[in-house]
Amino acid sequence: MCGLALTGVVGGTALPDPAGAVHARAAADAGPDCPPGTVARLAEPGAVRGGDSAELTPEQAAGYDERLREALRSLRSHDIAPPDAVPVVVHVISAADGRGHVSDARIDDQIDVLNTAYAGGYDPDGTDTGFRFTLSEVTRHENDDWFSDFNAHSEEIRSQLHSGGADTLNVYTADLGSGLLGFSSFPQDQAAAPDQDGVVLAHDTLPGGGRDRFGLGHTGTHEVGHWLGLFHTFQNGCTTPGDYVADTPYEREAAAGCPEGRDSCPHRAGLDPVTNFMDYSDDDCMTHFTEGQSRRMAEHWAAFRSPQRL
Repeated sequence: MCGLALTGVVGGTALPDPAGAVHARAAADAGPDCPPGTVARLAEPGAVRGGDSAELTPEQAAGYDERLREALRSLRSHDIAPPDAVPVVVHVISAADGRGHVSDARIDDQIDVLNTAYAGGYDPDGTDTGFRFTLSEVTRHENDDWFSDFNAHSEEIRSQLHSGGADTLNVYTADLGSGLLGFSSFPQDQAAAPDQDGVVLAHDTLPGGGRDRFGLGHTGTHEVGHWLGLFHTFQNGCTTPGDYVADTPYEREAAAGCPEGRDSCPHRAGLDPVTNFMDYSDDDCMTHFTEGQSRRMAEHWAAFRSPQRL
């Protein structure tokens, strides 16, 4: 069992990813063993099973940050900026009986959610990160095995379907089981396993999918944040350097639902960032990224995803 060291879930699972660190948003029973660097996205912190952490250790997070710092040393400050648009390829995996079918309209709605979130449109004081997303292609694949057990076929699926280079966001939708909502690779791992790069989403988390509490499309917002290099807001808990972003308050553990006034690190400035897209709150609670997160995503883009860099 892949243990979860946060304050848990009604279970929780994080799937292995051959590309390296995986960031998963999970809600139910823990699944297979997790590789180093696996991060679970929990929908119900509170009911832990297992004893080993499924979060990045402080050492692993520091390693990713050091790789970012090394890559940035050869860049000039004016090179650090988001692209005009990120091309998105969506791979819809469905079953023969129609389960998992995601309509073109729902895919368009997911792209709209991403663009609104990354433009700061869900919060009057929200940060416009500068990132915009353009749908370039939708591929459809009817395969019962792939649909019902994405984890068992993950490497095969992505090897066959992945499209484009480091600057292309590949999104895969399937049935990820009763608990897993989504997971993503890190930009630092793209060069080592380019065909495993991308974001995987439970099909019912896209807008209109009917997923209770997580049906507004912000699993996509959250996982794309990881694809662009962000850690969870509660990375390292109350301990320096937290999530490596100066303007996100420290947070001891993931949020559930939409708690008001929570202050899990009282000796640190600010209340917990429960409405930040990189926490574990319900979709309708998530509203914004910060200026610091915007800068960090632009740094990762310049270091690992920009065609001019590669």
